[in-house]
Formats: sequence, C-alpha cells, structure tokens
Amino acid sequence: MSSVCFIARLRIIMDALLTSTVVVALAEIGDKTQLLAILLAARFRKPLPIILGILAATLGNHFLAALLGASMASIFEAAWFHYLVAAGFLAMAIWTLIPDKLDELEEKPARLGAFMTTAIAFFLVEMGDKTQIATVALGAQFQQVAMVTIGTTLGMLIANVPAVFLGHELLRRVPLGLVRMIAAGLFAVIGLWLLIEGPGRF
Repeated sequence: MSSVCFIARLRIIMDALLTSTVVVALAEIGDKTQLLAILLAARFRKPLPIILGILAATLGNHFLAALLGASMASIFEAAWFHYLVAAGFLAMAIWTLIPDKLDELEEKPARLGAFMTTAIAFFLVEMGDKTQIATVALGAQFQQVAMVTIGTTLGMLIANVPAVFLGHELLRRVPLGLVRMIAAGLFAVIGLWLLIEGPGRF
C-alpha cells in the first residue's frame, strides 16, 4: 500500500514539474520578458550575469506566485475554486494568443550592473505577466510549490537563454504564431481537463 502511495505521490510531483516546465517555456516565447532578455543582452553584452539575473528573479517571483496559488487552494477547498482555476487556464489560453510588446530600455547608465539590472527588471516586468499568472494557477492546481517553482523557472530559462545569445535572430527563426497556438492549446487542454475531472483530483 505504501509503494502505491509513493508512486501516486511521485506521479503528482513529476506532473507538476513537467507540466510547469512545458507550459511556461511555450508561453514565454515572444513574451515581454523574453523581449526584455533580448534588450538587456544587446545593452550589456554579458550573457552569464544576465542569465543569472533571470534565474534569481524568476525563482523569487515564481516561488511567491506558486506559494500564493497553493495557499489559496488549501484555503478555498470548495468546488467553485476548482472551477475558477479551470476557468483561469482557459482565460490564459486566450491571453497567450495576444502578442506582447515591450518599450525600449532607457539609454542611461546602468549603475547596478548587468546582474542586478536584469534581476530587478525581470522581477518587476514579470509582475502580472501571463507566466506569473500561469504559475499561480499551476500552484493552485498541483499544490506543489517547489516543483512548480522549479518547473516554471526551467521553462523561463529554456525560452530566455537562447534569446540572450541569439537576440532578435531567435524571434525571426521561431514561428511565434505557431508557438502561441501550441501554448494556448496546452492551457486550454489543462482547463478543460480540470472541468471534466471535477474537484478532488489533487
């Protein structure tokens, strides 16, 4: 019986990690934070500090987002909250289809350096962004704060590390419309699955 429980628990953990990684990696393509990564890379030309700044900002931001989602799910155990999360994923599917834009960075000296500038800029730009909202929803769905945080952070790095090195060339080579449709499809599938599965899945 204990081995069955362990396997079930492991499945939930891996579902949280893999789903979070794939969903956020796809949703981040063409997102404003990816555009920010490209602008910062062009400005500083220091890939490693920029990547570390993205990592630090995402870990902090998405940990708080996943914690918020999981906390809300534990407080609001009624069926309506389950359906609210499902509706949130369906809304994310629509939002993902809308291209993001980002204003150019101001051309003034960056006194904080590449790492701190990236960490602060990413943390602030990510506030209210669709990948942060998705992290809240994933935290509520899986109630696995650590795995959702790790997964969404991996997804951000998968999308943004190539952007730091390749810049706008990446956006020219990647079919953004197709990627947005795939990401939207994933959000929609998760939302519909939650609606069909009903409360009490996790």
